[in-house]
Amino acid sequence: MQRKFSALLTLFIALSVSDALATDSVAQVVMPRLNYRDRTLSNGMRVLTVEDHSSPTVAIQVWYKVGSKDDPEGRSGFAHLFEHMLFKSTRNMKDEMMDRLTEDVGGFNNASTGDDFTNYYEVVPSNYLETLLWAEADRMGSLNVDDKNFKSERDVVKEEFRATVLAPPYGRFFYAIEKNSFATHPYRRPVIGSIEELDAATLEDVRAFHSTFYRPDNATLVVVGDVDQKQLDTWVDKYFGRVAKPDRPLPRITIKEPERVAEKRINEYAPNVPLPAIALTYLTPAVKADDAYALRVAESVLSSGESSRLYQSLVYQQQIAQEAFAQADLREDLGLFVLGAILASEKKPEEAERSLLAELKRIQDAPVTAAELEKAKNQLITNELRERETSEGKSFALGRAAVLLGDATRVNTGMEKLQAVTAADVQRVMKKYFTEKNRVVIMYQAEPAKPQTSTGNVRKGEGR
Repeated sequence: MQRKFSALLTLFIALSVSDALATDSVAQVVMPRLNYRDRTLSNGMRVLTVEDHSSPTVAIQVWYKVGSKDDPEGRSGFAHLFEHMLFKSTRNMKDEMMDRLTEDVGGFNNASTGDDFTNYYEVVPSNYLETLLWAEADRMGSLNVDDKNFKSERDVVKEEFRATVLAPPYGRFFYAIEKNSFATHPYRRPVIGSIEELDAATLEDVRAFHSTFYRPDNATLVVVGDVDQKQLDTWVDKYFGRVAKPDRPLPRITIKEPERVAEKRINEYAPNVPLPAIALTYLTPAVKADDAYALRVAESVLSSGESSRLYQSLVYQQQIAQEAFAQADLREDLGLFVLGAILASEKKPEEAERSLLAELKRIQDAPVTAAELEKAKNQLITNELRERETSEGKSFALGRAAVLLGDATRVNTGMEKLQAVTAADVQRVMKKYFTEKNRVVIMYQAEPAKPQTSTGNVRKGEGR
């Protein structure tokens, strides 16, 4: 009975908060500042900490500035592979010991890999902080990069590729968006990599990648929660301070993606596609650019919820698509904005393309309404406010600002810039970046739709 009452109370509170956040007051909310401490150890590791005693827990995160864009040419998937390998044995820990150190005390741990970074994170009762700092430092400085761990986790990643790319009907579709939207920048390599390139990798390749990027001067430690700053500093110095900094410099990606000069069209075919799909991709500025805020608002107007423009037009009114979406995938070096649709039965990709372009023209020709702008900003601001309710959310926000945006102070200024976006800003960025020359069109269909190529020398007038 108590559980049922708690669930109903939680639902009531959620609905009340949702109603409150639907008012115009949300767009003027002031984000509580994160008062963080920023220091750098002698070995180059950056340490960001926030004291928050509202809960007897602590969030620990280690962000490495290495993502799929740093994978060696012909060896895609290495950053993702190491996301898995760092849970294997070290000099002082057995395989999967991070699970025991977190889950067995009521906490949790996980990791993620992106185009520009890899992060590892835990939330535990604050009296286990020292143990987790020791563990993170241990896998930073003494991971066993051996044949057993390498081959074991490579098999895991290959199975993940099969489960997320090959098996789902539209896994290859989203994979195709990644690989076809960039001409020269390493962003053209999807984060998950490829089975062929993982199979071609050697233990020497993997060790070289690990020694190049998994080092203290390429890492940012974020600790938020129920901590004593003086005690925390002592533990950080004790465990992370002894991890040696290599003598060689850190390589950084300097390749620039060329400006698109003409529309490009790609046809992709797969064996298990129940209905066709289409994507239009456009290059946009990086996540740290001022225009990123207007692009995020545009994404919300176009695609957030059933009242969004794409859903209302393509799914509800025209019934051309069963799903329509927009995504502002804003990365460190440049961004990618995607408009897409998975078609309804008996509909063709060309129909969805015309409808997507019509909605694009509509948002370019006239400013979004005041109600649309307010709704989009309320959604984005609400998400950020909810993230800041926990130590884990605060640590993610601080880590993203420091590592991805390159400026930790932006953890306290992003709300103001988002609130300042106007309808004119949205219209301006949609006109500026969403041009025909800056467009790649990807049509995704079942293999039977693939044009048949002639295999014989059949002359005109001759039958088979």
